[in-house]
Amino acid sequence: MELWSAVSRTGVQNIIEISLRAEEGKLIQRALGSPRRHPHYDTLMFVPGQMARLPKEASVPVNMSVTLGPRAEKPLEIKIPLMIAGMSYGVGLSEEAKRALARAAKQLGTATNSGEGPFLPEEREEAGKFIWQISRSSWGHSPEGIASADMLEVQMGQGARMGPFTVEPNAVKGRAQKLMGISPVETVVTPAVIPGINTPWDWPNYVTNLRSEAAGKPIAIKIMATGALERDLAVCLEAGFDVIVLDGAQGGSSGASPMITDDLGIPSLLALVRAERFLREQGARKEVSLVVAGGYATPGECLKAIALGADAIYLGTVPLFALVHNQIRKVLPWEPLTQLVWYNSPYKRRLDIDLASKSVANVLKSMTMEMEEGVRALGKTALSEVGPNDLVALDDWTARVTGVKCASTP
Repeated sequence: MELWSAVSRTGVQNIIEISLRAEEGKLIQRALGSPRRHPHYDTLMFVPGQMARLPKEASVPVNMSVTLGPRAEKPLEIKIPLMIAGMSYGVGLSEEAKRALARAAKQLGTATNSGEGPFLPEEREEAGKFIWQISRSSWGHSPEGIASADMLEVQMGQGARMGPFTVEPNAVKGRAQKLMGISPVETVVTPAVIPGINTPWDWPNYVTNLRSEAAGKPIAIKIMATGALERDLAVCLEAGFDVIVLDGAQGGSSGASPMITDDLGIPSLLALVRAERFLREQGARKEVSLVVAGGYATPGECLKAIALGADAIYLGTVPLFALVHNQIRKVLPWEPLTQLVWYNSPYKRRLDIDLASKSVANVLKSMTMEMEEGVRALGKTALSEVGPNDLVALDDWTARVTGVKCASTP
């Protein structure tokens, strides 16, 4: 009973991580984000049309298209507001997994993100709309990636990781290692900041120079949402980014230390409402697109985020689970599901790319259909018509934070 009490109080995951630290005295890493539960969208509900406002019939089409970076010469136009988040080849996922994700995105007319791995030509070939993520690594500023992308995304932070990351010798082998241009016997530590940025005042010149390579494509900045969000957003606006990608504390990663994952940043809901309010106050809301990420798993959460001001949502965990749908018996019970999609896994070639891409496409299609149904229930015919007046809060805290009406108020 003493053991039961200790485990209940400390938690199984904490005990395992204590053991990992005790084993070698090194920085440990945890994949796929924090287990902590943050305030999210559960205390918000939609106000459907009924008597005073009528809902739309099922036959009424709903415009779900989104334009990102409208002030750019070549804005990114996608047919649905759901995009596949950056998940890197080599550092994280296998070629098979990246090809399946790209193929699924193309089927639905949406975009897939390269993540912070090296440029993979096969991913670009499979994808329709392709976002190249410019990371802080030596391979991040890839001329091929920049030239072939439909949007560029400069990665300064993410919900589950901040600052430099380390690639140990032989941690990435084979083709990915060659594409990254790294030695199999050297430890690679990426910089904490994008090369060329020494002060916050260097960002405008950086974006100006990048525009010459972008050839009219939108340039996005991806940041971890923090308690100093408005200060960071002010720098983003001054620099001239076309799209801001906010990753809340619920975001995942291929690997990050538990403290970074658990104790940095702010929840996605708070990040969205603060960012939307700041952009509106600065008169930049119609010029700068807002993409959110971190913890979005249901159509309802995604539609609520759009109602609160998001233009589009990045999904990471959802397509990851969908990748292995109907294929889990290829590794279970002796290996975890991640072994089907991980780059360093000996089982990665067991992933059926055709089946995986179909499963991911089906998930995104199903989620979009549910969101369309929700828009019709609100009496609307376009995603752009959904707003905060279509929501009510279930408690005073949520009402105060989001600015929507409390359900207890007539």
